[in-house]
Amino acid sequence: MAMNSSFKRSALSVALGLCFVGGVQAQTNTAGNVVGKAAAGDTITITNPATGFSRTITVGSDGSYRFAQLPTGNYQVSRNGGAARDVNVNVGTSANVDFVSQSATGSFDAITVTGAVNPIDVSSVESTTVLTAQQVAKIPVPRNITSVALLAPGTVRGATNAGFGSLPSFGGSSVAENQYYVNGFNVTNTFKNLAFAQVPFEAIAESQVKTGGYGAEFGRSTGGVINMITKRGTNEFHAGGSYYWSPRKLAETSPNLYYNNGLWVSNNERDKGWEATAAVWANGAIVKDRLFFYVLGQYGKTHDTTLTSRFGSANLDSRSTRPQWLVKLDWRITDNHSLEFTGFSDKRKFEDDYYAATFPNQTATNTSDPTTDFGRYLGTDFNEAGGNSYVLKYTGYLTDNFTLSALAGRGEFSRTNYGVAAGGIRQAYEGNLTGPVSGCPIITDSRTGVSTGAIPAIRGCSFVSTLGRADAKDTRDQFRIDAEWQLGDHLLRGGIDTDKFRSIDGTAYSGGASWVYQSTGGGRVRFRNFRTGADVGVDQRAFYIEDSWSITDNFVAYLGLRWDTFENLNGEGEKYVQIENQFAPRLGFSWDVFGNAGRYALPLTAGVATRAASASLYEEYYYNYTGVDPVTGAPTGLTPRANPATGSTAVRYLNGEDGRPKYAAGYAAKNLEPMYQDEFILGFQKQLTDHFSLGVRGIYRDLKRAIDDNCDYATVLAYAGSQGFGTTPGAQFNYCFLFNPGQDTELAGDYDGDGDVEVLNIPGNILSPKAKRKYTALEFFAQGNWDKFFVQASYTYARAHGNTEGGVRSDNGQADTGTTSDFDYAAAMIGADGYGPNDRRHSLKLFGNYEFSDEWSAGANLLVQSGRPISCIGVYKGLDVSHYGNIHFSCDPGVPSANGDNGSTVVPRGTVGRTPWTSTLDLNVAYKPMWAKGLQFKLDVFNVLNSRKVTSVNEIGESAGGDPAPQVNTYLTPTSWQAPRAVRFMVQYDF
Repeated sequence: MAMNSSFKRSALSVALGLCFVGGVQAQTNTAGNVVGKAAAGDTITITNPATGFSRTITVGSDGSYRFAQLPTGNYQVSRNGGAARDVNVNVGTSANVDFVSQSATGSFDAITVTGAVNPIDVSSVESTTVLTAQQVAKIPVPRNITSVALLAPGTVRGATNAGFGSLPSFGGSSVAENQYYVNGFNVTNTFKNLAFAQVPFEAIAESQVKTGGYGAEFGRSTGGVINMITKRGTNEFHAGGSYYWSPRKLAETSPNLYYNNGLWVSNNERDKGWEATAAVWANGAIVKDRLFFYVLGQYGKTHDTTLTSRFGSANLDSRSTRPQWLVKLDWRITDNHSLEFTGFSDKRKFEDDYYAATFPNQTATNTSDPTTDFGRYLGTDFNEAGGNSYVLKYTGYLTDNFTLSALAGRGEFSRTNYGVAAGGIRQAYEGNLTGPVSGCPIITDSRTGVSTGAIPAIRGCSFVSTLGRADAKDTRDQFRIDAEWQLGDHLLRGGIDTDKFRSIDGTAYSGGASWVYQSTGGGRVRFRNFRTGADVGVDQRAFYIEDSWSITDNFVAYLGLRWDTFENLNGEGEKYVQIENQFAPRLGFSWDVFGNAGRYALPLTAGVATRAASASLYEEYYYNYTGVDPVTGAPTGLTPRANPATGSTAVRYLNGEDGRPKYAAGYAAKNLEPMYQDEFILGFQKQLTDHFSLGVRGIYRDLKRAIDDNCDYATVLAYAGSQGFGTTPGAQFNYCFLFNPGQDTELAGDYDGDGDVEVLNIPGNILSPKAKRKYTALEFFAQGNWDKFFVQASYTYARAHGNTEGGVRSDNGQADTGTTSDFDYAAAMIGADGYGPNDRRHSLKLFGNYEFSDEWSAGANLLVQSGRPISCIGVYKGLDVSHYGNIHFSCDPGVPSANGDNGSTVVPRGTVGRTPWTSTLDLNVAYKPMWAKGLQFKLDVFNVLNSRKVTSVNEIGESAGGDPAPQVNTYLTPTSWQAPRAVRFMVQYDF
């Protein structure tokens, strides 16, 4: 069956460009395919000259053939033993090689899609960008996967002031809603979904970025999917090494920080650092045509200095090392059976030296340059993160039309933390809620007169406020089976996977205590002890089935069905959330236009249970004191005094956290349903010339349901009283619980303290409004490739609107995924409906490379974006029933108030203004001397024009007490700028 001419032209043109859209027939996350048309009964042979791989299949009665699950690389395809044609196979795409009848005599010609830059499957319903290592090497881009993902349309960088700048946001979703894979193995850190295991960048062969419309094989994401494929060995031996260096002396800095009254607060001119990374690698055949290897060792080091502001607490001298390695083995047992092994290490070590910030003349009238020298040494904070991952995968071509694969993997990620204070005092937390915590306590001096300098402040020897558990770590065990069956015009795929994730985590105050001096002499001091510590987990299972039906030669219909099961475990091993068989259908089609509709679900992270669903301790006492320890700053001569909140000297447990296990059955609503999002995409792309094509697509995402926590226990108890229950809860009552915002909540608990558990059906409008988040976008993209030049461009117009960002909250920096202050009580959501932190209205991306000669080439990368929305965050006077302070979309900026009670003015989210437009131009030049084959030098300059526009501002317009006066000088002052100009040198040698 022959293709019509318009479809053939489209296939050829699209293949010449950088890939924006992957194949509906190729959802696999580790390999690609070669498909085509020929006469029924023909024999088609595909070979990989580099590895000796060869397969021959017979064309079916419908005139089509398919080579499925092919490792990425360059292949040759021939018909009936005739001349071979070259084809390039990329991850997640189907390359077309069609043998089309040209005459009655049965002669055939071949239309071969070789993918000069990056082939794409024209029967696509996915929104996918694939970038190879060769392409990334030609453009100036930082060597991390987030920077590569940000090249794709519809992606923006997370808010830098919230610490999320190292992660991308897809389609208006929060940065905590993405999934990351390496050779098919899920490397997402499910503790908070804010980290992932990173393979050495040099070892990545291809990066596949799915921004939407992905098939039923992929789930557990309402953001995007980033899939990394590592390099592998061939019959030909290769080895090499590289060295990257970003020197301190060629780095620029961010602007100095000034408050609104002109006070010079921070001198950033010495906040510089350097970075160096060296790597060596080798690959080849252990047994020719059968067993191949690729090995890499990489070592990176950074050194940075950070001098705090005039009102800061410490200066930092920071060092980090990253010893990494990767091993990839490929065993082609036969042409029909293969095994591959991937092992890699992602360990990182950090050392932060803390020095006392010595800024004299700390007055609002002194605008002189603040002191920028390091002060007294306080101590060193040691952190280790990362671990090792091991993945084994089998692929079997069991028949010409049936392929089976199985994968098993294990990953570990440690989060070790301890400190050593000046004088050798060790600061560490071993995770026992009742045992001692070594180190110095936190000291805060709030006595009247300290802030003005009338009374010298009491200071301790603690340099970090909280400590993580010394044994904190995460582990993942994953197993999956996938099958593919070509049945005539139907390509059927299906699979099942299980994912077991466990986390050991905990937090404690340094030294096990936080002391707050509240009055002088033998006056009052407050003591608090806060600790969490638990072994928690998430068990996930999923199965899917999908059918890609080639109704005609150029019309494909796609149907995918997915079912997910999520089970969350607390520190006692009890299930506190269980959601079974969440249904996620996917529909799509591709003709002259392509489109899809899909539902995507997101599970709860493991970190939700560390404090909220497991035992935790948060105790408070008040004392009189007579003296102060000169080393630690802790009070001495203590005698108990009444707590002003209770009138008693007995311990007060805040939020009911008394160290006993939580009531697991009452932590989540009994009718809790999973978070899910619906997405719709409609697009079109067209060839303009043999070398250039363009396209457009519209995207609509709608968050239909969310999961978050609510801590408005006073409202819960009041409603229980109205229903005939008591209002004095017993032990089986949780002060916070998980629910679906805006929906009726069935909550179990002992509401009247009689020891019996009741189930209360709470109307949704009592607790909070419904979660809302909508994303609409129109994306235009173009790509072209010529002999010496390639270019890719995109422009995105987008809107992200709703009352929640998602799992995290960027405007106040909350990284507690799934348990931010959103929806904690109804008043917290007043004014929350508006444009969110990831709303970038306009984004223009343009990058490419031009080869002047065989020796010289130059690359460029341009990003122009509009700013983010700005809010004013403060306090709802009289409505802050839970005493959260300044987390609300209500404030009166610049209106001084003596008592902090000047009424509440709702300032809806994102309506204050926007940060300015930013533009960043990166350039590079590369030299490959002909006199030394394999040698290459490259110079990258990032932010060539050193544009230093503000990227985020202080959005806190009122103090925690509701008074705008303290924020007059800080509100809307910058908290981050564009990354300043930096230079990177590279030398590389391959042989």
